[in-house]
Amino acid sequence: MKIAVLVSVGRHPVSGTARYSRNDAAALTMALSLAKEHGATLDVLHAGDPSNPALKEYLALGARSVEVLEISAEPHMQVDAAPLLAARLRGYDLVLTGTRAEGAFDSGMLPYRVAHALEVPLVGAAVDLSLRDACAQVRQFMPKGVRRRVEVRLPALIAVHPLADAAPTYAYARLREGVVHVVRVAAAPAGAGSRTLNPDELAWTSRPATAKPVRLAAAEKRSGHARMLSATTTESRGGSVVIEGSSVEKAQVILAYLREHQLVDY
Repeated sequence: MKIAVLVSVGRHPVSGTARYSRNDAAALTMALSLAKEHGATLDVLHAGDPSNPALKEYLALGARSVEVLEISAEPHMQVDAAPLLAARLRGYDLVLTGTRAEGAFDSGMLPYRVAHALEVPLVGAAVDLSLRDACAQVRQFMPKGVRRRVEVRLPALIAVHPLADAAPTYAYARLREGVVHVVRVAAAPAGAGSRTLNPDELAWTSRPATAKPVRLAAAEKRSGHARMLSATTTESRGGSVVIEGSSVEKAQVILAYLREHQLVDY
């Protein structure tokens, strides 16, 4: 049996520095357990820049080596990694990957596009995985705490959910022992996995997201029973409507309301 894990470069939510992706780390941990249990060969693949120091962190998480498909593209050219990864992954019984990368503009479509190119079934949001009788038994994460059991015949591609039942272990000694192999891959012809970027796209910059304004709301002081009744009946919640008066008088009414409900401290 041959198992492959697709890994990406993550970003720290505070500092923005490159690091391993938590989703892909969970997929790698699950793959290591399956490879040990079933005596399978395990390959860890990445498409991108082999000089990124974050790739070595996957060695510390248990990968013996990381194979990097170094995509060579012309200037002003954006290369699609999905067909290149699909060509490398042909012949594998099981492919694991995270649900999506951790960048700002990652769409989460890579697992679907790779599975479509390989013509294999895809199971997303996996939190647990086991293999038996040439089938993968997957427990999926569903909304509102629901879990669902799915069985799919191999070969298949499994996208691991961030809340997967996997706890990665980091060891610096493994980072020193592992290696990163570089495989240079030529960019696909125009129209087949690549497209030309215009100058406006090259000028894009990234910055931290700004916090949205918090809506001021008075604290609810009623009992739970009273709140349930108000959800089913129409009732007056008090308050006052100020129509007459100057703008200063209206502002004083608003300020008095904010002070009464402790929404401002001045």
